This record gives sequence, C-alpha cells and structure tokens, in this order.
Amino acid sequence: MVRSVGSGVGDRVFAAKYADDVLAATSPHLSVLDELGDHLGVLWGALVACVVVVLLTPAVGGMARRLGVVDVPGGRRINQLPVPRLGGIGLFLGVLVPALAFLHVGHETRGLLLGAAVAVSVGIIDDFRGLPWYAKLAGQTAAAAVPAGFGVWIDRFTLPFVGIHTLPSSAGIPLTIVWIVAIMNMVNFLDGLDGLAAGVVAIAGLTFSVIALSLGKPDAAVLSAIVFGACVGFLRHNFYPARIIMGDSGALLLGYVVAAVAVQGLLKTAATVALFFPLLVLAVPIVDTTFVVVRRLKHGERIFEADQAHLHHRFLRRGFSQRRAAVTIWVWCLSLAAAAFATRFVPFRAHGVWHPWWTLLAAAIGSLAVFWSVYVVYVLEIVKLGNRIQRRRKPGDPLRKTA
Repeated sequence: MVRSVGSGVGDRVFAAKYADDVLAATSPHLSVLDELGDHLGVLWGALVACVVVVLLTPAVGGMARRLGVVDVPGGRRINQLPVPRLGGIGLFLGVLVPALAFLHVGHETRGLLLGAAVAVSVGIIDDFRGLPWYAKLAGQTAAAAVPAGFGVWIDRFTLPFVGIHTLPSSAGIPLTIVWIVAIMNMVNFLDGLDGLAAGVVAIAGLTFSVIALSLGKPDAAVLSAIVFGACVGFLRHNFYPARIIMGDSGALLLGYVVAAVAVQGLLKTAATVALFFPLLVLAVPIVDTTFVVVRRLKHGERIFEADQAHLHHRFLRRGFSQRRAAVTIWVWCLSLAAAAFATRFVPFRAHGVWHPWWTLLAAAIGSLAVFWSVYVVYVLEIVKLGNRIQRRRKPGDPLRKTA
C-alpha cells in the first residue's frame, strides 16, 4: 500500500489507481502524465510559490536592513557591499502558503511543515546573533526529529538484485534524522555564491517532483514543485549581484525540505533505483561537503569552522566570475539530474531484454554527466586557469589564497 501525506479524497483516488508502488515504479512513461493531469497542484504550487517569494522578498530585505541583519564585506565573505540576510523568511512563506493551499494537511504534512518552521527558526536566530556549532546542530536535530515523529521516516528501501528491505523504527528514525541533518548542513555549506544554493535546490526540486510523480507520490511531487518555484522566485533577487541572501534561515530550510521530501517521495518506494536518485541529484553538495570535511580532518581543523575551501571558492581562485562559477555548478547539477531522468525513464532494459538504441541513449546521457564531473575536477584540481588573474589580485584579497 502506498504511504502518502494526508488521507484526503485525492489520496483515496490515488490508492485506487495504484494499489501498490509496483505499477508506478514500472510504468513511469504512463504515470507521470496521468498523475500530472490528475494533480495540477504540482503546477499551481510551483507558480504560487514563485509569486509569493518574488513579491515578499523585497519587504523581508528591507526589514533585515532596518534590523541590522546584514552580511558586511570582509573575512571569508566575498560580497563587496552589505547585503541583508533573512531571505529564508520569504522562502518559508513561499513554501508554507502553497503547501497549505494544495496539500491535504494531514498528519505527515503537519509534521513536515512544523519541522520546516523549526529549521527556519534556528536559522533566523543564527542570522541574528550567531549560534555555536553545537547549538545549531541541536536545533537541526530537533527540526529533523519532527517529521520522523509524525511518521516521515525511512521504513523500507529497495536495493538492486536484493529486493525490498524493511527497517524497524529503532533504525529507520535515527537514519532519517542523520540524513536530514546532513543535507541541511550540505546546503548551508554550499550557500557561498549569489544564487548558487537556490539554483542547485531548484534543480533538485524539479527533478524530485517529476520522479515522485512517476513513482506514484503526488504529494511529494507537489511539495518538490513548491520548493522549485520558491527557489526560482528567490533567484529573482539573489542571483549576482544579490540584493538579499538566504542566510542560514534559508539554507537550513531548503536543506530540510529537500531531504524530507526525498524520504517521503523517493526512498520509500518499490523502484529498484530509487535509493540512488537523491544521492545522484544531490551529488554536488554531497561532494562539496565531503571534500571540505576530509580536507579539514587532514589538516587538523575544526569541521564546523568556516573557510574558503569549498568548490565555489576554488572556482573563484581559478579566475571564474561569480556568475560563471554558479552557472557552471548549475550545469553540473543539470547533467546529474539528466542522468537520474535517464535511469528512471529511458527503457534501456525491459523484462530482462536490453534495447540497444535506448541503451545508447542512456549511456550518452550518463557519459555527459561523467564528462562534466571530470571537467569540474580537471579545472579545480589540475589546471589553474586563473593564474594571470591571480597575479593581478592584491596580496590581501582572500580570493588570492591557494587551493
């Protein structure tokens, strides 16, 4: 039986169409268009979220300026002018309003939204006064525990050649909390360039929405589409040169929502490759955080101490502008999202039979993702394209640091 948010009429209709996850998991080409036609809230949710964020964010930025909650240039910050924080408030309203309008507010939905409120509250406090790492981690854990307490936790997963495995609550709930907290921090670490985190999460939200529809998870699809719309609306004010930044309030909120919706809509299905969708789509923040943590451990530095070792900082040190660095990482994310779509929708193997032309198409899309990943590694690790620009930087410029 499909577990989805709420227990409204739409949920009962969906249960009648798909008695279990198997049909939706094995017939994606049929289920996506059918479900989109039956659940136009996916489209309306994205549109309303975008409009709400576009309209409210300037007011949030003005309030942040009056309260003095701004990012002042200096230190590890790369902005040249003071920029207001607290963009997470606009993002939260952009998620909350369409969620209340287009989702049945059942038990699990209340848990997801309550956890989102906790996450953005922790971020707001950190934006205002700063929190020590242990206090912030405690707040993130509290936010992640809320949806788990309301039933949104990994109770099963499917592995290739092994099948479906069920997890007891004693294992599934802690695993869910660790997953959500990890993604919250990864998105927070990624929020170092104007528009970067919002663009990456927008790509993840759109990808999750389409895949969730194909897996027969309309509520997760609606929430993912809302995240996509909110991020696109925020980019109107956040892309370089940013007039407002999301701050910890926005980064923790987006990380929380995208991690929770991955649990709700992707991990708990009968699709064999569903376990790998979140890992593939979120590969960029995962790789970035892994790289930074390994480096800090290697040099005996504190894991939660901010520095300029992230991938986007390395792009800047190679002479990339902020716009070019952000767009390059977006394209990387898009190539990985395309690989996820190919894995899900290209019928390269059906009923044990390989189809050569479909296999070639899937291989070509996968090769594109591999090529772009190799390109990023090549630029960041081997060739220093910005040497001439490096020499022109002033000695005190933080971007002059070597990798």
